[in-house]
Amino acid sequence: MWCGVSAALWPVRCRSFLLQCRNICSGNVGRKSVVDGVLPSFRSVCGEDGVSLSEAIREQHGKDESVHKCCPPDVVVFPRSVDEVSALAKICHMHCLPIIPFGTGTGLEGGVGAMKGGVCFSLRNMDQVLDLHVEDFDVTVEPGVTRKALNSYLRDTGLWFPVDPGADASLCGMAATSASGTNAVRYGTMRENIMNLEVVLADGTIINTAGKGRRPRKTSAGYNLTNLFVGSEGTLGIITKTTLRLYGIPEAVVSAVCSFPSVQAAVDSTVQILQSGVPIARIEFLDDVMIDACNRFSSLSYPVTPTLFLEFHGSERSLEEQVNTSEEITQCNGGSDFQWAKDEETRSRLWKARHDAWYAALALRPGCKAYATDVCVPLSMLPQIIVETKEDLIANKLTGPIAGHVGDGNFHCLMVLDPNDPDELQRVHLFTERLARRALAMSGTCTGEHGVGLGKRALLVEEMGAQAIQVMQSLKETLDPKNLMNPGKVLQ
Repeated sequence: MWCGVSAALWPVRCRSFLLQCRNICSGNVGRKSVVDGVLPSFRSVCGEDGVSLSEAIREQHGKDESVHKCCPPDVVVFPRSVDEVSALAKICHMHCLPIIPFGTGTGLEGGVGAMKGGVCFSLRNMDQVLDLHVEDFDVTVEPGVTRKALNSYLRDTGLWFPVDPGADASLCGMAATSASGTNAVRYGTMRENIMNLEVVLADGTIINTAGKGRRPRKTSAGYNLTNLFVGSEGTLGIITKTTLRLYGIPEAVVSAVCSFPSVQAAVDSTVQILQSGVPIARIEFLDDVMIDACNRFSSLSYPVTPTLFLEFHGSERSLEEQVNTSEEITQCNGGSDFQWAKDEETRSRLWKARHDAWYAALALRPGCKAYATDVCVPLSMLPQIIVETKEDLIANKLTGPIAGHVGDGNFHCLMVLDPNDPDELQRVHLFTERLARRALAMSGTCTGEHGVGLGKRALLVEEMGAQAIQVMQSLKETLDPKNLMNPGKVLQ
């Protein structure tokens, strides 16, 4: 269903309009002429400089960090307020023009490509921290505020926002993709840290998912609309504000690196540390290929073996207990003595090296492209799936360093490939499908934190089942009956 409800339910006088919408949305009539016709309306909302037809700007907004090809929108608009977003959405709705929200373009599953053309809503000009409540540990931000910008704003308050996907992504974009990252094992993902959202629906309606201005720490009032939009990847609405939980900056922080003789030993240590109740803040796994790439790229000198990066937060006294317990466990599994990173500069360098893993992997094969795929499984299955994945990579002669947020069962294969080699492309495609299905067979998910986007729509059907997908389709049709919100993503 591309536009509206079933045609049989519409009055006769509306059927011609419905047919027109279907034709526009499916590309059967000249969408460009429709876009050209509404440009004056767009400019009346956000000004001459708030509308761009530049080929370079459109291409910039038609791709993310994935290997999916660039699909530029017909026009990019730059609203400055929620009222402007709403007004622009109403124009798009009236003329059946697809709407693609855009934050910073750091996604990894092709989520911002304009598959059916249309209008990209670039939200970078909405970059204000709106409402900080230090005593209540919460803050409300607009969609142009990035993770690093928020923490810079908070630096004198004693608070911080810990969800850290690596890239300096926009916070509303992180909400839209349900991002997580290295701190998720201790602080949770975006889904656990969002208290309220302001969302503009496809027809321009503005809603607040927990009620306007509401920011309670918990609620049992009605359906959980907030979590409906978290992870919806722009297919249900445009997130224009998010209210986030904040945390006190830890009194003390220490990081450590530990090398292991095998993948099994490293992942077994991860599971045992968590089972022992250590409230570890970060525990990251890098296989031998990945640690070698990081050594070269970031001028490090760690042993080229499976490695854990760990970080502990707390008081000086609590850290001692956490560290002692963790070190005992790692040594029982054949791990090396901890190499410490205690001062802020050394710790920052260590974690920058981890966050630069993407670029380090690319540097293994200059001139090639990278494709990152991720899965997540129950902790007890983690050793098995990583060992089997390593064997699969070696057997198929693929370059795929592994890095993972193993504290919550999530890991990534950073596939480095020659896009001009059809045979390699096919082998990578088959490998990623096997990896995802391996995770599904172990009661896991085909995507731990990258989202569905374009790349994993078929796998989502296998994971969720036909009935659950039908419920999702029904929600989509209710909120976006014309299928204007980021069409072609998540659902088939």
